[in-house]
Amino acid sequence: MTTTTSYNSQPSSKRIRWRVGTSIVAMSLLLFIRCVSNPTRTIEPAPTSAAGADFIIVAGKRIGTGTRVVTWHEPDGYSAYLRGKHFDRSQPADGKLRYSDRSNLPDGMQEGNLSHEDLKQVVRQFVVHYDVCGCSRQCFKVLQDVRNLSVHFMLDVDGTIYQTLDLREKAWHATTSNDYAVGIEIAHPGAWKSPLNAVMRTWYEQDEQGWRQKFPKWMSETGIRTKGFVPRPDRPEFISGQVQGHTYHQFDFTPEQYRALPKLMAALNKALPRIRLEAPRDSNGNIINHALPEEVLPRFDGILGHFHVQTNKQDPGPAFQWERMLKEARTIRSR
Repeated sequence: MTTTTSYNSQPSSKRIRWRVGTSIVAMSLLLFIRCVSNPTRTIEPAPTSAAGADFIIVAGKRIGTGTRVVTWHEPDGYSAYLRGKHFDRSQPADGKLRYSDRSNLPDGMQEGNLSHEDLKQVVRQFVVHYDVCGCSRQCFKVLQDVRNLSVHFMLDVDGTIYQTLDLREKAWHATTSNDYAVGIEIAHPGAWKSPLNAVMRTWYEQDEQGWRQKFPKWMSETGIRTKGFVPRPDRPEFISGQVQGHTYHQFDFTPEQYRALPKLMAALNKALPRIRLEAPRDSNGNIINHALPEEVLPRFDGILGHFHVQTNKQDPGPAFQWERMLKEARTIRSR
């Protein structure tokens, strides 16, 4: 807003034109600053009503999911387009990108200007992570404000999905797969080699209903959208299993996460058919629980765990219910 001093009850036409002109210049400058500091792609306006939306954004197009998705356009969303810290706006913007254009493209495709049809040819993997942060708010704080990294989606403990980038962008989450992958961080404390150790107990406690996830005292805000929500593992006891040749122990993900994730998987398969609703399997038909060979990984089309991409990763851990998620996603997709 422009403030002026009026010397007459009826300002002259020159003063009116001066006020209008300075207002236009100010608005133009503000718009330029916003575009530079937060360079999002041009797409249709996203709804911001309390009822919310159930679509993801793929090359500017809306693809329905049937579950709540908070995009980066919404007031309480998380935008990886921001060139600075999300949670500390007192600091000047650092100007650093947390994402980049997809590269290593087929001939004829232009970096930074990929259409939906281009993405159908290029994007072929969906990489599933757990965030080791316990909630999506803390996950985004670590990615955006601390590590200068990104991921397309986050799935909170109450089943809310957050989209931080259009899928035409290359998020930085899975090293060599980033050029042709979409990524999701599922809110979860992690998996450990020692069961019910001290660290594990900082995240879990028992009450009259069984095990529940709690949050460390230092985490004053969780950002969970469902008021009073108590995260509980889908199965009552911790799960033990092999990942990368070692035994890990982990409490399961929440029922709400298991309801939302297959809907997102089905939507991704609809939007980007090369993301098959399948995971890597061995000769006996069992889902592989270790990193794929370097020559095999780029050729796989479908859904991967982070541990399929990197030998030093264990996520999403032994508790993740692969067969259930794949089966439910296929059922949704067939409707």
